[in-house]
This record gives sequence, structure tokens and C-alpha cells, in this order.
Amino acid sequence: METCGRIRISDPNPRWVMETMPLARVRGDMVLLPNGNILIINGASSGTAGWDLGRNPVLTPLIYRPNNPIGLRFEAQNLSSIPRMYHSTMILLRDGRILVSGSNPHAYYNFTGVDFPTALTMETFSPDYLDRRLVRVHPVIVSPASHYQIGYGQQLVINFKAQGRINRGLITVTIVAPPFTTHSFSMNQRLLVLTNSTGISASVTSLGGSNYQVRVMTPGSNTLAPPGYTFYLWFIEKFLVKAFGSRSSREKGFNYICN
Repeated sequence: METCGRIRISDPNPRWVMETMPLARVRGDMVLLPNGNILIINGASSGTAGWDLGRNPVLTPLIYRPNNPIGLRFEAQNLSSIPRMYHSTMILLRDGRILVSGSNPHAYYNFTGVDFPTALTMETFSPDYLDRRLVRVHPVIVSPASHYQIGYGQQLVINFKAQGRINRGLITVTIVAPPFTTHSFSMNQRLLVLTNSTGISASVTSLGGSNYQVRVMTPGSNTLAPPGYTFYLWFIEKFLVKAFGSRSSREKGFNYICN
């Protein structure tokens, strides 16, 4: 499959817009990134999406930038060395990396004598917003601390540090519900851009030095941000660079974790 489609279901007359991907792919996984882009990863370029019926692993991830003009939305990333076929998975981490793991196109664990052995390895993929050359300009969230709870339709105040001159109009706050990904389907996935009470943008105030405060409103209902066994990660964007509670110095691409 080398085409993908997108649709804005809130339009009066929704229509599919079809695009051609740089690489054909089956069994692929997709995850929403904090900056609104989409990572497409894992899978094979031929065969079908089931068990050991896939061939020719696709080792090159793609970034899809939905706000770019058609023809400029896909960008190939650094490749992995590990085939991620059937039963592979991934999840967005708190620091903005993506944990990639798994691959088992067999009924049981099978490590020898097959084209694609069971993979128990894990890797992290670092998007370009974690490029080590951008570490100095990453905003760093100071407060609230982790596991902070807040209700619907309430003002959320975030204090953060940012080095150098910033354009307050470019500051964006997003919240992400990380998905549970299996069988090329990312369940419970959601990304929301938060604005101030006027619904226009985030309100940013300088606190002196490199300290800033941003005020936004939380989603107004559980239709937008479902409750239950769901947690949300929040991020601050500055000059298209993401801010996290902990910073990463890795360049974009893969980093091997464990076996």
C-alpha cells in the first residue's frame, strides 16, 4: 500500500484527500507527535498484514507534516537495522522519543531458521525536534510537577524556562494521550492544542530572566479529552521545538536500548 488518505470530518461536506507515500508499506504503525506531525514506522513493503505473510521490511521511518503543501509532507528519517514486522509496537515517551519494540510473525517465539525471527529488542526513535544542536533552546517545564490533576474547562498555568529571545506568539501548548499500539492500530490516541480563554492562542508572560509562564484552558469536556484509564502528557512548543520535563541530547534517529 503506497497511498494514504485524510479527511476533516467536521467539514459540511467531508471529502477524502489521497496522497502517495514515498515508500509502500503494510503493517505500519503511526503515532501523533507533540508538534502535530505523524511518525509512520515499522512494517513491510510487500505481502499482507498477517503473521509471516510479509516480506521486504521497511526500515525507513517517515515523518508526515500535515500542514505542509501536498508533495512536501513526507520526510524520510534515519533507518533502523531491525525488521519490525507483525506484532511490533511503539509508544510516545515523556521526553518526546518513541519507544519501538517487538516483531513476532510466528504462532510461538521462534528465534532461528526463519526469515524474521522473534525480536525482543527495543529501540528509541528521536524526531528532529530532539536534535542535539537544539538542546540549548529547548524550553524546560518547571511546574506543575508530574501526576498533576486538573478538571475540564479550567485554567492551566505552566511555568517554564527558555534560553535566548523568544517570540511569545509562537508558544504552543499541546497535550497528548499516548496510544496503545498493536496490529497497526493505535488505540486511544489523541492530541489537543490548548488555547487561552479567548480560544486564540496561549497567553505567555515573562517572569524575568529566562523564566516564563503560560496560561491555557483545559479541554471543555470529556468528548475532547476522554477520562478513565488515560493520562496526558503536556508539551510546550517554541520555534517549532518541543519542551519536555526532561531534555534529550540525542540526534534524530534510532538508539538501541536492550535485548
